[in-house]
Amino acid sequence: MLNNIFIVLVNTTHPGNIGAAARAMKTMGLSQLRLVQPTHFPNTEATARASGADDVLHQAQLFSDYSSSLQDCQLVFGTSARKRTLTWPTLTPRECAERALATPHQKVAIVFGREHSGLTNQELEQCHFLIQIPTVPHFSSLNLASAVQILAYELQLVQQLPSSPPTLSTPQDTVASVEELQRFYAHLEQTLIEIDYFDPKKPKLLKRRLQRLFNRTQLLNSEVSLLRGMLTAIQATLRNKP
Repeated sequence: MLNNIFIVLVNTTHPGNIGAAARAMKTMGLSQLRLVQPTHFPNTEATARASGADDVLHQAQLFSDYSSSLQDCQLVFGTSARKRTLTWPTLTPRECAERALATPHQKVAIVFGREHSGLTNQELEQCHFLIQIPTVPHFSSLNLASAVQILAYELQLVQQLPSSPPTLSTPQDTVASVEELQRFYAHLEQTLIEIDYFDPKKPKLLKRRLQRLFNRTQLLNSEVSLLRGMLTAIQATLRNKP
């Protein structure tokens, strides 16, 4: 089941952190690493800090942009130590592991942001859930590899539990991927513009709130098709009006 879980590191500046994260992954049975615009990679320091997890580094996938790294995933978790203006569904590392392993046939991404600033609000919008690692309030900043180690440990621990968590969906009707959801959100936005409900010049938080709503429900492919069919019918009615 761990083969379907991808650790995604965004804009990592220090190559040593990439190597240490690879080592943390391998100790817990994770092997799927994705790197989004790393500052220095490949790099000898990354290999040195991997301490034997060279295979994880060698098969790491490189991406030129954040969205591309998530396109084929059905469930996305974003890690953050910062509080957000708009509240987001938030899980502990253990809750994340339980949800991630409840969908064994689906691709799951656990995303870690930049060492100094984490994930942007725009990047978080593509996540279904936010993960916050419990720390003391006055010093909540964890080293990147340490954060990866904590999540990897929880995944390994939950996988070893005697009773497997229930499967959330069946292969015949899986949770929609990030790519499918992005198409739906674009279709929804265009329809809301056409019915004069949404003004793109004054977006406020409407788009973010709608994405948070649908991300929380974890739409199935059939449900996305149903909703897009409704949107298409609305557009057709509007365009056929005299």
